[in-house]
Amino acid sequence: MSESSENGKITADFWFDPLCPWAWMTSRWMLEVQKVRDVDVRWHVMSLAVLNEDKLDELPEQYRELLGPKGWRPVRVVTAAQQLHGDEVVGDLYTALGTRFHNKGEGSTLEAIAGALADAGLPADLIEYADKETYDAEVRASHKVGIDKVGQEVGTPVISVPGANGEEIAFFGPVVTPAPKGEEAARLWDGTLMVASVPGFYEIKRTRTQGPIFD
Repeated sequence: MSESSENGKITADFWFDPLCPWAWMTSRWMLEVQKVRDVDVRWHVMSLAVLNEDKLDELPEQYRELLGPKGWRPVRVVTAAQQLHGDEVVGDLYTALGTRFHNKGEGSTLEAIAGALADAGLPADLIEYADKETYDAEVRASHKVGIDKVGQEVGTPVISVPGANGEEIAFFGPVVTPAPKGEEAARLWDGTLMVASVPGFYEIKRTRTQGPIFD
């Protein structure tokens, strides 16, 4: 799916669930990358609720609540907005949701989702889709496209970039906190493309030493 566009920019595809603070950090890095490199980002939903729906009983109670029916609400609203108002609204709505959920600490409440719709300049009645199954098939389809690229054992974010010969290379991550800015953001992006260009590159992993740091 990822490619070099006609204007010479690299296109990166980014799958996110608004609930995930780590995806949020990585998405803020991608916005920084766009300031310093010729990159276009296409935003897609994936769903931690879908990813974990067959193992909810195995999760701690707080995760069962987060990833149960309430976990569908943000991705349902984003998908409804995309279906009714076009792909171009997805990035701004994600920014509005993530700012309220994570930076402002409002959590993924209906009130926060409604506020995010207003912040993104979208119709207030989109909140009605939060508890409707109208676009669940589209949520699942978008999720499947992203997760199939990296495997069921990981989560969000998923990023897809062009490899050395233009073929698609997808990663879980990079997971970063706080989100790098400026030249630091550029170096991480350049490194991402570098490892993507190496045939047979499989995995780099480091133990987390801290939780997400929101700007």
